[in-house]
Amino acid sequence: MMKNHKSLAARKHLEKNTPSTLGGTGELLTDEDIQKYLSAATSDNTRRAYRSAIRQFEKWGGRLPTDGGTLVRYVLGRAEELNPRTLDLHLTAIGQWHQYQGMLNPITDPLVQKTMRGVRRTHGKPKEKSKALSLQHIASMTRYLRTQSQTRKNARDLALILVGFFGAFRRSELVAIQVENLVWEEEGVIVRLPKSKTDQSGEGMMRALPFGAPEACPARALKTWLKVSGIESGPVFRAVNRWDTVQSRQLNPAAINDLLKNLGASCGFDFVDELSSHSFRRGLSTSAAREKIGFELIKKQGGWKSDATVWEYIEEGQQFSENASAILIKKMAELL
Repeated sequence: MMKNHKSLAARKHLEKNTPSTLGGTGELLTDEDIQKYLSAATSDNTRRAYRSAIRQFEKWGGRLPTDGGTLVRYVLGRAEELNPRTLDLHLTAIGQWHQYQGMLNPITDPLVQKTMRGVRRTHGKPKEKSKALSLQHIASMTRYLRTQSQTRKNARDLALILVGFFGAFRRSELVAIQVENLVWEEEGVIVRLPKSKTDQSGEGMMRALPFGAPEACPARALKTWLKVSGIESGPVFRAVNRWDTVQSRQLNPAAINDLLKNLGASCGFDFVDELSSHSFRRGLSTSAAREKIGFELIKKQGGWKSDATVWEYIEEGQQFSENASAILIKKMAELL
């Protein structure tokens, strides 16, 4: 629904304060021009999330524009069934709709804010995290795939697992990799993506995967997959049908979660339900922390913008090795 509404406030401001031509080109600024750039300012995923939130609000009985009293009733009516973080997203979407229509934002109402604080304190719970894959887990998956029949699908899965883990890629980034994004060097392969989740300005991101021991090398596994699949351009990671035929379309991002769960079950992991594509990123960072790899190298490989996020992963990876109790237990054993 949100995509059907133009930003009235922004448009009126431009009409009032902007000359009839922009940049000296002599071309008039149209509503379509304005809307194009306003749309580009928000990611597709965010727009989809906001549209879904507003649909749910309207399905409940709400109408836009709305007011603080209605939002308080909405929050109270859905507090038992929705996670507080989801309700926060709904309010943000509704607030954004009002802002871009040049209207008073109802979520700033003190009663709405206080109600949400009460909901968070009553229903809040820790965010569920994906299981971090360790080097041992990745080794188990690699061994399993290498013992299976040498199909194209298994070659793809092996490349995907190793590239996903050692490159600390998000699933959206993995499926977006094109052959044209790969730069092969003597030392390995560089993956250059024009855009990622935390790079909405389009500056691009780069991950380097060095050549290593053949049995554990993501770059070699990737090269093997491209060779057996015959892929020379376009998407690198593609769907493979039941007859082991490589499709032209890129792999669906959701298929990566399914692959990890299936491989986890085949390897006998007891945390299959906790696996998702984010297990790659958490796994790389926590595994690197356990090996005492430095903060800057971990941050660089994962492309994290937030130092706090990286330190959180490092602390998680070192929670047993950098542990006061471990030192005291060892000391106590010497006294017994």
